[in-house]
Amino acid sequence: MLGLALLAAPSVAISPAAAATAPSPTVEERRLDQAVPREILERSGFDAVPVCFTRALGSARSYAQARHVVAQQGSALWKRAVDRAQGRGPAAGDLSRDDDRPLYWARLGMTRAVRTWEPSFGLSEVQRAALLDELERTSRGQTAVRYPGGERLKRVLVTGFDPFTLDRDIRISNPSGATALALDGTVIETADGPARVETVVFPVRWQDFTDRTVERALRPYLKKVDLFTTVSQGRVGRFDVERTNGAWRGGFPDNDNIGVTGTVPVDDPASQPQWTTTTLPYKAIVDAGTGRFPVYDNTSVTEIPAGGTQPVVRPDGPTPGSTARAGGGGDYLSNEIAYRATLLRDRLGLHDVLPGGHVHTPVLQFGTGNTDPATGTVTDPEFVRNRLDIIAQVRAIVVVAVEQAT
Repeated sequence: MLGLALLAAPSVAISPAAAATAPSPTVEERRLDQAVPREILERSGFDAVPVCFTRALGSARSYAQARHVVAQQGSALWKRAVDRAQGRGPAAGDLSRDDDRPLYWARLGMTRAVRTWEPSFGLSEVQRAALLDELERTSRGQTAVRYPGGERLKRVLVTGFDPFTLDRDIRISNPSGATALALDGTVIETADGPARVETVVFPVRWQDFTDRTVERALRPYLKKVDLFTTVSQGRVGRFDVERTNGAWRGGFPDNDNIGVTGTVPVDDPASQPQWTTTTLPYKAIVDAGTGRFPVYDNTSVTEIPAGGTQPVVRPDGPTPGSTARAGGGGDYLSNEIAYRATLLRDRLGLHDVLPGGHVHTPVLQFGTGNTDPATGTVTDPEFVRNRLDIIAQVRAIVVVAVEQAT
């Protein structure tokens, strides 16, 4: 109902007296004031994005005009990031084109502008929330998924994530987000013909997942695609195809430094399973030579056994009647997106016909001598090589999965 309310927010101006006071920037947005985000934006040419957006937003004379500005410029940001990653147009800076961080920090500059904006015509809390929602969806590619017609063309949906653990190292990039930019709208050749890849990116925030951002973005497409995979950054030096996903949040802080513990909140909790499983062709993916990083079929989970009270690690998957405490992908948002996407697949009646699941990439590491966030640089040749190799290997994994799904 909240989603419907936001979509149906009135387009007429409201009186300033009815407007809510603009909230302060979030924890995530306040990181923009640090030197590293500013350098990343300047060295990619994306530093002008929040400035131009703020100017355009300030020229709006009604909520309807503001909604148009947000939708137009959010979509333009996503297109600009994809174009840069795929070599279209000037790089506009010396950061390598494969870098996902300009999109992340530019978006935060835009959301901060909306969050703190106090227009003369007044803005209600519902209207501000609707503008932020529109900006998030358009700038993450969630409104830009397009599959052309044709029976020979396979359709693939891939998701990525924003950078996270930024208080540990604010220089961090997320190879899953970089992969999404590199693959969006591309056609890859497989032994069984061409496959069109569309991608979207998700935030690292518990509340967005509670608000069903995953289901809202994926539901329109799961019945139309031939394969999907959610992707996130996982363990050092390895890929993992996660066999089992658990219905549990472990509480690790998100990008707003908020931690949440408990059962993953979904619609119709009475029918909610503790576990969901991948339908990706994991054996074929593991056996194929997809790149320099080893790929594992990860079957481990953490459960509370039926009748038990304490968590137990099960290397071969959950036992009957157990309660989830961690899926193969852990108990953070990587596990949760895998759980939500595969639960949605199952609830749409697609378990036996739609290959889908989660792939964890290696941790994207900086080069030797550049590991200290206090003294290190924002990029280095090894860092770029690692990211490019991860992107190429995700693409190769998708090719294997498509060929096996045919």
